[in-house]
Amino acid sequence: MRQRVSLLTAIAWLILFAYVAFPQSSPVFDAASVKPAAPQADGRIMTTIRGGPGSPDPGQITYTNVTLSSVITRAYDVKDYQVTGTSQLTPDRFDIVAKVPAGATKEQFGLMLQNLLAERFHLKLHRETKEMQGFELVVGKNGSKLKESSPEDAAIDQSAQPQGPPAGPPKPDANGFIKLDHPGAIMMMRMSEKGAIAAHMTGRAQTISQLLNLIGSQLNRPVVDKTGLTGKYDFTLEYAPENMGTMMVGGTPPPGAGATGPPAGGLPEDAEPNLVTALPEQLGLRLEPKKVQVDILVIDHADKTPTDN
Repeated sequence: MRQRVSLLTAIAWLILFAYVAFPQSSPVFDAASVKPAAPQADGRIMTTIRGGPGSPDPGQITYTNVTLSSVITRAYDVKDYQVTGTSQLTPDRFDIVAKVPAGATKEQFGLMLQNLLAERFHLKLHRETKEMQGFELVVGKNGSKLKESSPEDAAIDQSAQPQGPPAGPPKPDANGFIKLDHPGAIMMMRMSEKGAIAAHMTGRAQTISQLLNLIGSQLNRPVVDKTGLTGKYDFTLEYAPENMGTMMVGGTPPPGAGATGPPAGGLPEDAEPNLVTALPEQLGLRLEPKKVQVDILVIDHADKTPTDN
């Protein structure tokens, strides 16, 4: 009899654990609005992503002028190159405002975004694994040129730092790089008098993992850390972006630029080195091409217009 009671008790505990560990309903926002974004002045494309767990405003997200693709990568915590079948997605931009339940974790927040996409856009997708060309980031033969951050900067919790673009125009230093007044990373583009486009990347108290995210987003390829560097670093990097298709302003590429390459006839004489060349020259790091197994999302369907709020 005692053995039977013990068995029943064990089963009851298992049922209770299953209920707690695997809740019956998936988390959702308390309220959410998804609307087409209004056209922006002067043909500019400015995007703002603010709020959510781990930010200064954990109770609300405000996404302005975002693409459906960018929300998908955020919801599923993947990079652009990990999403295929994007021809199913509308190129339109949207404004999203949503109330986040108190105490929601980052994992629950991701599920909320996924549920919002499924409800409003009827998004359907599946996962696959494929081999694709990527890179390994290694230290160059002459050593790293990264500058170690101050102990004060390294100790700051960057999840609590301000999000979105800085108020007012960016403040460049004597070399034209943006000056950051707190740990983080930022990028900007400029065009020289001769028409050469240069990308400026500035980081303060960044890990190699955070640097990899920046590099991978520019190359649109997976980058694996093989540097062995474990600290936080300050850096500046200037290079000529090769994928001119990502430089579009108001849907129009710079004069003479192709859809996925530099201007016809080659880069101007004053063009900066490309990213692969700039990394060893300026940061003492090198990219080595490698085949990488990557988990990807395949978009099967998404409505062009979201359902009513």
